[in-house]
Amino acid sequence: MNFSHLNEKNKPIMVDVSTKQITKRLAIASGKITMNKEAYLAVINQSAKKGAVINTAIVAAIMGAKKTSDIIPMCHPLNLTKVEVDISANEKEYSFTLQASASLDGKTGVEMEALSAVSIGLLTMYDMLKAIDKTMIISDIKLLQKEGGKSGQFKRD
Repeated sequence: MNFSHLNEKNKPIMVDVSTKQITKRLAIASGKITMNKEAYLAVINQSAKKGAVINTAIVAAIMGAKKTSDIIPMCHPLNLTKVEVDISANEKEYSFTLQASASLDGKTGVEMEALSAVSIGLLTMYDMLKAIDKTMIISDIKLLQKEGGKSGQFKRD
């Protein structure tokens, strides 16, 4: 079996995408952070001591998408054309769901950028609220949808 990230000497490489076609690419990912009531209300009431949690997490998520190739070794640096982040509250379980989409016209997909955006955004929320609740749980980080490229479309059921 040949692995795409290993050369003939079994050494790691970044895949050569030079012969691939440029196509419109899109990826959407999401994840969740669950916390105690006090931390949840600090976000909702914008009373967290470290500032505006939601807006800071959105900016961090966008930065995370842009820096993906710096933190994931085999990812190509990409010229993203759009990153969009939305955070929704779930009062019943004191949680927030962060959804991120990344898109471009290029030769390789943006799944890792969308997943990085989600991870960094949720970690930022954790960082800003850890003084209130150290028991927060980040979970359910997943790819929801992918479009473009040779493998075509994927949509989670």
